[in-house]
Amino acid sequence: MIETTVQMTRIGLILKPDHAGATALQNELVQALTARGHEVVGTSASFPKASGRILPSQLYTCDLICSLGGDGTILGASADLGTSDTPILGINLGRLGFLAAFDRLEVLTAIERAINDELPIAKRVRLEVSVGGMTSQLALNDVVVHQANVARLLELEVWLDGQFVSSYRADGLIVCTPTGSTAYNLAAGGPIMFPGQSVMGVTPICPHALTNRPLVVPQGVELTVVAPRRSNSAIVTVDGQTATPVEPGTLVSIKVSESPLHLFESEKPYFDILREKLHWGAHAARRNTEC
Repeated sequence: MIETTVQMTRIGLILKPDHAGATALQNELVQALTARGHEVVGTSASFPKASGRILPSQLYTCDLICSLGGDGTILGASADLGTSDTPILGINLGRLGFLAAFDRLEVLTAIERAINDELPIAKRVRLEVSVGGMTSQLALNDVVVHQANVARLLELEVWLDGQFVSSYRADGLIVCTPTGSTAYNLAAGGPIMFPGQSVMGVTPICPHALTNRPLVVPQGVELTVVAPRRSNSAIVTVDGQTATPVEPGTLVSIKVSESPLHLFESEKPYFDILREKLHWGAHAARRNTEC
């Protein structure tokens, strides 16, 4: 679905740190986009115009953000944007590029199409997580409760809107969005969830039981994860970007956020992307192009 947006003129560039290719592409884009009449700003210390350097916390002032890197660069931008609805256009310079939907050779075309409202914008579900009642963070991929320093099982309890769900003895627990369902969740045996669904996946990591299976829970509920006081200390990692130590008895509250991330998408079908990036169904030859 293509949404109507305002004409974009202020373009923010974010880079994968210490990536020579990203820096070179940034410099090319500053020159090309400025020549086309756009204002270009960036968060990198290597940004060629000192007057155009902004803090990551100022990205919300842009009309469009262009991410030069991989999926991790977009995860970092999601955190920097907070609740802003500024859309992100991902240019893949990394390995997988599941979220960064466009490649280097089509970057200028993709930016101009985004400016002219010719690209679909997806509203990707994010999670709101609070540890011990502290200020909440937003997760685009996942929230992971895992071991701290020693390779020992964690004992975790999960509650849903105050109702007890299950206790787990495992290496940890993944709570993911549909976007994050193809990341750590998939590696841990969790389900693939179609983007756009307002749900959370709950997947134990190496559970010491045959009956612990992944769950999918809907929007509008609050999930609480707690390590009993007899358990070991744990760490809560949000999108692989931040890590917060958690002592036994501390409540970790997670729910679907009311602030999705706005992400430009290519027009390639989702299952084509799965086949291309993750070799989905690679053992079966596709014989027909239509149903």
